Amino acid sequence: MLLPRINHRLLLLRHLSSPPPFLSSPSSSPSRFLSSSKPPSPASNLRSGVMTGPMGVQPPKLVFRQLFEKESSTYTYLLADVAHPDKPALLIDPVDRTVDRDLSLVKDLGLKLIYAMNTHVHADHITGTGLIKDMVPGVKSVISKASHSKADLLIEAGDKICLGSLFLEVRATPGHTLGCVTYVTGDGLDQPYPRMAFTGDTLLIRGCGRTDFQGGSSSQLYQSVHSQIFTLPKDTLVYPAHDYKGFTVSTVGEEMLYNPRLTKDEETFKSIMENLNLPYPKMIDVAVPANMVCGLQDRAAKA
Repeated sequence: MLLPRINHRLLLLRHLSSPPPFLSSPSSSPSRFLSSSKPPSPASNLRSGVMTGPMGVQPPKLVFRQLFEKESSTYTYLLADVAHPDKPALLIDPVDRTVDRDLSLVKDLGLKLIYAMNTHVHADHITGTGLIKDMVPGVKSVISKASHSKADLLIEAGDKICLGSLFLEVRATPGHTLGCVTYVTGDGLDQPYPRMAFTGDTLLIRGCGRTDFQGGSSSQLYQSVHSQIFTLPKDTLVYPAHDYKGFTVSTVGEEMLYNPRLTKDEETFKSIMENLNLPYPKMIDVAVPANMVCGLQDRAAKA
């Protein structure tokens, strides 16, 4: 007896088109800056390149773009909650040279930019946060209080930066500079999964930032990575501020296994860092003073 043929593709499409029962409603305000208690742990489900929520299918919620500035090999990151009516967005580590490109993308995607954030005071480029504030009224600049630089919001370890119903957790990761922080996506049922860590220059893909200027400390960087980043789930995606070899993303688990510096014991790591013999950063004398005032050095000098 011949069995009827089953169109599995049609059944799958019907299943995917049914809205899951666990969708959470967005928060009433597009963004808040606050500290709050830790949410529950996430389960998994793939969407828009990032897994989220318990088993089932959700419509895209997180918009994520990784953008590149070639002269300083800097990555800028765009994140937005498109499930919220206002589609609030933020930029991490924008560069002055590419502000027009970044804001054009924000406009094309119909997003409302809320925050322009830095992981630290950069020495190899001028931040775009000041220009962005000029061009987009209402945008707030964000940097760590420990950096001793100017911004609208000065953050500390444990703070949370909310974006609709998404949030970033602030982790202090000094060592490359005194004020370095890592931004980590939230741990909760309605947060992106795997989690994402925006590590600045603290942890690079198969490397780390130098520690010989701006209050840097190889011992402090080693402790920061091992206590604040390597303690995250091993599938956490690592997005650094720079890459010079064509890599775009790693994971905590990969770096714990394969990072040629940070897999060593602390004394060996310190010896490696002390013998890098790196040249003096060519932009440091321009970039650091500008970045201490949100990228608006000329304006500050005239004031």
